Amino acid sequence: MNAILNAIDSFVWSLPLIIFILLTGIYLSVRLGFLQLRHLGTAFRFMFENDKDGKGEVSSFAALCTALSATIGTGNMVGVATALCQGGPGALFWMVIAALFGMATKYAEGLLAVKYRKVDEDGHVLGGPFYYIENGMGKQWKWLASIFAFFGMCVGLFGIGTFTQVNGITNAVQLFFDPSNVNTVHLLGTDYSIYIVISGILLTVCVALVVIGGIKRIAKVAQIIVPFMAIGYLVIGLIFLGFNYQAIPSAIVEIVRSAFGANAIAGGAMGTMIIAMQKGIARGIFSNEAGLGSAPIAAAAAQTKEPVRQGLISMTGTFIDTILICTMTGLCIVISGSWNVGLEGVAVTTHAFQTGLPFSNQVVSFIIMLCLVFFAFTTILGWDYYGERCLEYLSGGNLKSVKVYRYLYIAAVFIGPYFTVSAVWTIADIFNGLMAIPNLIALFALSSVVVKETKIYFDKQKDKKDSGRDSVIEPEEI
Repeated sequence: MNAILNAIDSFVWSLPLIIFILLTGIYLSVRLGFLQLRHLGTAFRFMFENDKDGKGEVSSFAALCTALSATIGTGNMVGVATALCQGGPGALFWMVIAALFGMATKYAEGLLAVKYRKVDEDGHVLGGPFYYIENGMGKQWKWLASIFAFFGMCVGLFGIGTFTQVNGITNAVQLFFDPSNVNTVHLLGTDYSIYIVISGILLTVCVALVVIGGIKRIAKVAQIIVPFMAIGYLVIGLIFLGFNYQAIPSAIVEIVRSAFGANAIAGGAMGTMIIAMQKGIARGIFSNEAGLGSAPIAAAAAQTKEPVRQGLISMTGTFIDTILICTMTGLCIVISGSWNVGLEGVAVTTHAFQTGLPFSNQVVSFIIMLCLVFFAFTTILGWDYYGERCLEYLSGGNLKSVKVYRYLYIAAVFIGPYFTVSAVWTIADIFNGLMAIPNLIALFALSSVVVKETKIYFDKQKDKKDSGRDSVIEPEEI
């Protein structure tokens, strides 16, 4: 089974898709004049300013937190570790490069989501790639929108949303409470730690209590947990880097050299570089979801009337997720050398922090377990919402099918702990790639709309600023 999955994964995430994702970000960055760098400060300011006149189900900040709840997850801890173990330290370099260009991609996704969303009379919002494909590109492309929605539903049910997150949580719990796997129960022909079974059941109950309440309950929980967990994890990482600051320059050099295959034996540099690119970009997309088309589903629910404004807010998610959190995790792993000691999954990240933090191994294990539990739990919630909206589109608004999906989603959370780590991540990679293709096609096709909307918005802002300046009475005029 693993051999079959790896073959499919290698085909989906071959060089053409990697180039397609990078080209989309580069193309949009150039056409928008590298807006992600010029207006990053404005984007962060908009995060905390609600658009009072806008229609939607949740505030712009709540929409961002919902999107971040789905992106900040095991990808930031386990995904980075897996990328470095498989692709070497250079994978982190390509992860960051892809994220820089991916900010422009995420901006375009958020803008298009609000521009082409559907708002019912009762205020219910449905939007995302399926609507900007159908309404932006034309009805003749509805089949492409349906393909996106189908794979989006599968990513939630079988990929990012359930198996990878649950697997990460239960493995972290077991690593802390039962690292030697002493207390076991026999299930499905295999011995599992009792802590995996118990944590899996508790997690299933908690997920069920939240997702049954829909987007408003998910957003409410996300607004509380996401800022707390992101800041808390960054503080832990900064403490690590503070105690190991002397090793940072050499770690950066190693990352850059490895990114271009400089550490490979003669004749193997290109192959090493391609593997680093493949693993770094794939795990980066898994983490920040730029180009995947998931975040615009949450962005569409924001209470705003300005597509550009929401696009700017959306792109901050990629900056926070990858350029801040993933980079910090990767640096800690490279500095500690944990990527090359034969460990797997969350054990790599745990070993790194145990090596570099001035606390006992037990305390560090508990901190990592707690961070991973919160990260993964919110991702499970966010992806349930994404999957439901995809199914709602596919079923023509049939809410009965959405309720069935919720219970299937909860069932997937329940069985998630019993999959192997390698198989779980491979399945997630496959569905990610298949979901990204229709969305990337739409972003290229609608890039002129993105550029036009952006120009109109910033021209209006400039005119407002100029008119405000003209109305000021100069002292000499008094």
